[in-house]
Amino acid sequence: MLIHESKKSHILISSDIEGNFERLKEEFYPARVVGFVEADEFKIEHAKAVISEAYISESQTKYIVMGAKNFNAISQNALLKVLEEPPKNIEFIIISATKSNLLPTVRSRLPIIKGDVNHEIQEIELNLLKIDYAKTFAFLKLHARIGKIEAKLLVEALYNRATVIDKLLLSRQQLDNFDKAYRLLELNSKPQNVLAMLLMSFVGEK
Repeated sequence: MLIHESKKSHILISSDIEGNFERLKEEFYPARVVGFVEADEFKIEHAKAVISEAYISESQTKYIVMGAKNFNAISQNALLKVLEEPPKNIEFIIISATKSNLLPTVRSRLPIIKGDVNHEIQEIELNLLKIDYAKTFAFLKLHARIGKIEAKLLVEALYNRATVIDKLLLSRQQLDNFDKAYRLLELNSKPQNVLAMLLMSFVGEK
């Protein structure tokens, strides 16, 4: 069982979404815990319900828990303002099986805690500090036949490579491109085109 170091807002990466929601209710008792835990997809109507709940005034800390197998981009964008400027006594917890479900702009607003997960993000042997057209072409050729799910994990791996390994300070355009990549993949855009857009933003910085 994962023991939280903090009862502040955060993202929990865990495969057991329902189980963690039940555990959080016990862990935070007697505080009020309101759950918006969906079996499949967290949609815009769920985001609106979360926002409405967040603005119900509370005299004590209230925890709003969001969990789903998939979070669509529209619902996440709707939550950005309330996540950045939460009402008084409101803490948010997002439970997701993988970071690739969440937009970089959402992840930048909340600390991430890793729980039990079924897979690890793959590492990419691609130095984004030294990327050029030839390396971009080779990378796209290597991943020419990947599907939507694999592409989302690859986008996550690129983000991890850029921010953690290469320690790049992403420009606003680059950060927006990562968000755009997730949205395009959800709309079933061709993965190779999405990856090309991302990589070319780093080539263009040279």
